[in-house]
Amino acid sequence: MSDLSYDDTLRELATDSGVLRYHEAGPADAPPLLMLHGSGPGVSGWRNFAGNLGVFAEHFRCLVLELPGFGVSDPTDQHPMVAALPAVVRFLDGLGLDQVDVIGNSMGGIVGTRLAIAQPDRVRRLVTVGGMGRNIFSPAPGEGINLLMEFTENPSRERLVEWLSSMVFDRSLVTEEMIEDRWAQATDPETLKAARRMYSRAAVEAMGKAAAASDEPPYWAMLHKVRARTLITWGRDDRVSPLDMALVPMRTIPDVELHVLPNCGHWAMIEQKSAWEAVVLAFLTRND
Repeated sequence: MSDLSYDDTLRELATDSGVLRYHEAGPADAPPLLMLHGSGPGVSGWRNFAGNLGVFAEHFRCLVLELPGFGVSDPTDQHPMVAALPAVVRFLDGLGLDQVDVIGNSMGGIVGTRLAIAQPDRVRRLVTVGGMGRNIFSPAPGEGINLLMEFTENPSRERLVEWLSSMVFDRSLVTEEMIEDRWAQATDPETLKAARRMYSRAAVEAMGKAAAASDEPPYWAMLHKVRARTLITWGRDDRVSPLDMALVPMRTIPDVELHVLPNCGHWAMIEQKSAWEAVVLAFLTRND
C-alpha cells in the first residue's frame, strides 16, 4: 500500500470532549492496530508513522490517532499527557473496539502502557519505541528533553534544528522540508500554549513536585500489571531517552522482549525503518 496519502487516510471522530482526528489504512475487517505518536515541536501521528503505514496496513486496520494538544485534533485545556489516555479510551469506545494491538513512540508508548495497566483486556500486544521507563544511570532530563524545553520556552529555528538533530543518529535526516514543516505547526499559538503546559521548565518542575507529593505510584512502578505481551524497541544511540531507561520495564513487565537497533536515535521507526518494521511485524503476527 505505497499510495497512501494524508488526505485519503484522514478521518474524524466527534466525542463529548471535541473532535479526534486520525488516519486509517488497511482492511476494515483486519485486526485493529492503534498507533500513538510521541511529543515535541511539530509532532503528529502522520509524521511519526506515515512511512510505516504501507507495511502494517497489509496485515492490520491501522489507526493513527492524533492526540489532543499537538495541533491536529481539537485542542485541550489540560496537560497533553493528562489528556492523552482519556482521549484514547474515547477513541476506542467511539469506534467500538474492545481490543487492539498498540504501537507507541516515546510519549505514545507511555500512554499505551498506561492503557495496558488500566484496561488490561483492551491491549492484546504492546510495542513501544523508546521513552518508556526511567533513567537508571543517565542524567534526567536527557539532552533531547533539555533542548525541547529550550525550544518551548523561546522558540527559534536554530533551537528547533538542535532539538531535531538530537532525535537522530544520522543528522542528514533533518532536512529543510522537515524543519519548515515542523516550524509551522510548532509555533501555532494554540499548539505552543499546550507545549508550554508540558515542557516549560516551570511545568516540568511542577510535575516533579506533584509526583513526589502524590500517594499514587508512577506508571513505571506499576509495570508488573501489564498483561499484554510486550516488545520494547530502542535506538542504541537515543539521546532523548537513553537506553538505560529500558532496564526497569525489561525486568518488571512479565512477558517482555527488548530489541535494540544500532546506529539509531529516538525515531527507530524512521531511522531504522526496515529493520524495525521486520521485528515489530514478526512480533505482532506471531501465533499465540
